[in-house]
Amino acid sequence: MPLRLPRPTRHGRPAAARDDQAVARHGWLGPARHGRLAATHHGWVAAALGALGLLWRIWLTVVGTPPTNSDEATMGLVALHIAQGRDLPVFFYGQHYMGTVEAYLAAPLVALAGPSVTALRIPTLLLYALFLVLTYLLVRRVFTAGLAVLTVGLLALGSDRIVKNQLIAGGGYPETAPMVAGLLLLTYLLATRAATRWYAFAGWGALFGLIAWNHWLPAPYLLGALVLLGTARVLTRRTGGLVGVGLLVGILPLVVGNVQAGWGGNSIGVFLQLNGAGTDAGLWERIVGGAWLGLPLGMGLCEPSSCAGWSLWWGPVVLALLTVALVTAVRQLRATDASDPTGRARPAMWLVLAGAGLLSVLSYVRSPAAADSPVESARYLSVLLISLPVALWPLWRLVRAGGRRAVPAALPIAALAVTMLAGTVSLTGAVPEYRADRENRAAVVAALRERGLTYVHGGYWTCNWITYLSAERVTCGVVDDRLGRGLNRYPGYWRPQAQAVLAPVGSPLDAELARRMPGSTPETVAGYHLYPAPPPAT
Repeated sequence: MPLRLPRPTRHGRPAAARDDQAVARHGWLGPARHGRLAATHHGWVAAALGALGLLWRIWLTVVGTPPTNSDEATMGLVALHIAQGRDLPVFFYGQHYMGTVEAYLAAPLVALAGPSVTALRIPTLLLYALFLVLTYLLVRRVFTAGLAVLTVGLLALGSDRIVKNQLIAGGGYPETAPMVAGLLLLTYLLATRAATRWYAFAGWGALFGLIAWNHWLPAPYLLGALVLLGTARVLTRRTGGLVGVGLLVGILPLVVGNVQAGWGGNSIGVFLQLNGAGTDAGLWERIVGGAWLGLPLGMGLCEPSSCAGWSLWWGPVVLALLTVALVTAVRQLRATDASDPTGRARPAMWLVLAGAGLLSVLSYVRSPAAADSPVESARYLSVLLISLPVALWPLWRLVRAGGRRAVPAALPIAALAVTMLAGTVSLTGAVPEYRADRENRAAVVAALRERGLTYVHGGYWTCNWITYLSAERVTCGVVDDRLGRGLNRYPGYWRPQAQAVLAPVGSPLDAELARRMPGSTPETVAGYHLYPAPPPAT
């Protein structure tokens, strides 16, 4: 019998020797089986961490955290009117800017169960879950599965500012992050030829247009996705046409709304006007409010409405990490063969994530809001969480490589996780206050209805939630602190004469009412003064 020699491979090693090495490295499962099990393991860990994050937010919603406000109530009124078939608004009431995606998602729930905060937040909870899934898939493909798990774990944590951005249906924030993450994932799949079907190109265009209609905040990420797809050599006459058709479908509400509003009220002009509104703050004040304070708040590293001194140092640290990631991406991109667009897609996506993150911070710092109201305006950095994995990538590579630099590289990652965990735990201290706030709102609405009041006046942050939570049985017209006509986002609610005026105890409006009616004793209702006989408002 002839002697059978081991079959050689193109590497010059017999297949048996190769199999022995595979067994030594991966056990008797083999490399392919081992890889599948490792991927499954990472997926299950990420799913468990994501479930904890979702449960945390569900519990917060049940206990009334974070509290609702008139912006969210305005979106609720849009959903109510959609559910009733009264209107199909393209823009947030009162301004020709910011789409109404949240309202259309909540409208079926409002139609079934009536107007409530829960009806608005079930869609935002689902959007958060979708954000985790899409982020995991994106990071696993563009970076590593291990970093994807770490990213999901960090995103599962939720400080006060973070959960406000993710849960309050106030327009533009809960849905922006998942939509941008989905667009970037689809961009990468198309650029690497992992997705080639016609509907992938049409879907990319539709999603791009949908984001452009909904909010201009993620413009740096949209620009990066557009450049990456355009340079990936996958756009032909046919696929480019599909992208164009999808774009027209997604952006159609924006076009229709702008045509109806006319040139003076187009959404781009309104966005630029709002972005530049505020005091003439100096550059240093904007840097301090935007980067020094805004970044830690926007990344979930602070307590409710405040930031400890040691937490503020995360501002420059995050900027430094994004800058290092940007330089790393540029170097890797330059070292990649220009004739290999598929191979260049990975460092190109690093560049998009790092560059868009830095541009988002720069745009925020240029805004007067960064200096005027950094605590509340930190919501403008909500999209920055999408760039979290690229900021950690240089450190994560050192940790994976092992050696003497692994421990020093792991320390900042651990410190970041601990700081975000501390911000999450600190939110529990605000839960009793937020729960009392919800109970007070319910008591106010009940008191107004018990007294047979159907039309009242109040401040902006009072009116719309009264109208929404009462299902318009009590409507409220907004007045300013001098009892003049205020910002009424829905003009149909305004009438010059009201049955009563509701003012928070100790507010400027309360003081003005007391001055005008010195002989009147207002009724106190859950932290509000109810004046039964106000003077006529103009």
